[in-house]
Amino acid sequence: MNRNIPTWKIAATYIGTVVGAGFASGQEILQFFAVFGINGLLGLSIATLLFMVFGYIIMDLGRRLDSRSHIEIIRFSGNIWVSTFIDYLIIFFLFGALTTMIAGSGAMLTQQFNISGMWGNALMTIAATITVLTGLNGVVNSISFVVPFLLISAVGISMASVLAPSSASEITTIVSTSGGLVNNWLLSAVLYTSYNMLLSVSILAPLGSGAESKKTVSRGALIGGIGLGLGATAIYLALAKSMASVKNLEVPMIFIAGRISRPVQFIYATVLLAEIYTTTVSSLYGFAARIIDLKKTSAKYLIIGTAILAFIASQLGFSTMIKYLYPLAGYGGIVMLVVLVINKIKVSVIR
Repeated sequence: MNRNIPTWKIAATYIGTVVGAGFASGQEILQFFAVFGINGLLGLSIATLLFMVFGYIIMDLGRRLDSRSHIEIIRFSGNIWVSTFIDYLIIFFLFGALTTMIAGSGAMLTQQFNISGMWGNALMTIAATITVLTGLNGVVNSISFVVPFLLISAVGISMASVLAPSSASEITTIVSTSGGLVNNWLLSAVLYTSYNMLLSVSILAPLGSGAESKKTVSRGALIGGIGLGLGATAIYLALAKSMASVKNLEVPMIFIAGRISRPVQFIYATVLLAEIYTTTVSSLYGFAARIIDLKKTSAKYLIIGTAILAFIASQLGFSTMIKYLYPLAGYGGIVMLVVLVINKIKVSVIR
């Protein structure tokens, strides 16, 4: 693989892979952090650090092992049972995340425009499929182009909401338990990182392989982790301030943007669609790359077929999938985090 991807594209692609419908809609931050009150901020700090560390580990392993997908860095552990479990878990969650992103596009259109979510699901499925058919360069270019708009809008709207006047009763309305599969803020931070790494590893491994240098990898992971932490914190503050109004919404950040003005709400809805698109694309690409060599002619049929199946499965619902699928994948993903640390030590000693 040609090693010509610069630091800014490494960081932007990393952020874009993690920042999708769950993140920018506010659902992930709501269910994994905001529900724990002030402890949620501590959890976000830990998650930010973990993003920097594991983003670097995955991309460094990808570069050292010249990875084409996540499988090379997982199998390096040498334990066939563990590597097979992680491999199947990643494949399963990539499809689950793809399905969730498609469902998110429909949920956003329903909340924003009161039209059938089926249209949003269909449009996102088609757009992601076309992008993935162009290959890795098309995926990286599409994600890195969109990311700056994602962070600026999410942080800007969140801070505008935080600085706007509101009643004290709403600010203090913060529940103490998530009601899902995790009820501890520290475990929640670990699970949040874990399932995001499961989702990201299929893109980060070949991304690291294509990085210009080792410094590019470390700087990209550092900037990417910090960017994710700052964006998540801004959304957390906006959600915590309006918890009474947003805790039962499918897309809480759209509601918060609407409190500022209708034009702002429309702009954020547009940007949110772009954010959903970046994770839909990375999930579909990662899933397909693991199943088949994307250089083969038959790969396009797998990509199209996978997209159609995900479209059908997306009818399960957006918030429900985030509440139950993501924590479940996070528990299994902890095994992968441990293996990644062991493999990083192993490759450093051998090479």
